[in-house]
Amino acid sequence: MPDFVLHERLAADCKHVGDLPLCRLLLMNDQHYPWFILVPRIAGVREAFQLSPEQQLQLSKESNSLSEAMALALRADKMNVAALGNMVPQLHVHHIARFTNDAAWPKPVWGVVDAVAYSEESLQSLLLSLRGQTSDWEIDWVY
Repeated sequence: MPDFVLHERLAADCKHVGDLPLCRLLLMNDQHYPWFILVPRIAGVREAFQLSPEQQLQLSKESNSLSEAMALALRADKMNVAALGNMVPQLHVHHIARFTNDAAWPKPVWGVVDAVAYSEESLQSLLLSLRGQTSDWEIDWVY
């Protein structure tokens, strides 16, 4: 989509996994938590209400599909889904699979432990698990 540029913080912290009809699918490069992020590929959008009604519906569909796929593939105890934007003003929606035995449970994941980057093997394993739940998605896989 013309003029869309991913915020530099998201680009530095995440891996580009693919593109859905509206959103770029990113993976936070922290193996402590399976943590995907959807970023609508619309320039200048900071809040969901700035999207057109059709784009809002598409974001909701993509978010729900991602949450369901993650919950099924990873057998998450809880899905944390939120659009905060306090550090990165570009609209983005976090999808974090949570487990009762993860490092931060039951608190928010931010700042609890230092991030540990995925190894190539663990990254491929996670993405393979997710792909197993997304056969009906319209997605251009990049990674």
